Amino acid sequence: QVRLLESGGGLVQAGGSLRLSCAVSGRTFSTYAMGWFRQAPGKEREFVAAISRGGLTTDYTGSVKGRFTISRDNTKNTAFLQMNSLKAEDTAVYYCAADSSRLLPKDEPDYWGQGTQVTVSS
Repeated sequence: QVRLLESGGGLVQAGGSLRLSCAVSGRTFSTYAMGWFRQAPGKEREFVAAISRGGLTTDYTGSVKGRFTISRDNTKNTAFLQMNSLKAEDTAVYYCAADSSRLLPKDEPDYWGQGTQVTVSS
């Protein structure tokens, strides 16, 4: 079975940076488009960023454009989310996701990780 494990979350000061990692096991990583979602307290889970299988196509939700960068290393079976200039409103549980058929997993991906907490202090 495909398994996704997020890491790298934590507490960071506003304006600071964090890099999240998502390690994928169970199948060939390069067959999956990857994405990141987040869910803040009292809010629905929302799309944050996605990257295609070859890593050449990306998309971001408007609130993180210019601050977050999604990337992947297919030799390490890992996706990343580099988060810079963090704001208090970025505080959420961040979830990694994988999809076997979509170019970019922005809707109902096939697989989810367990999530990692990101807290930005203001």
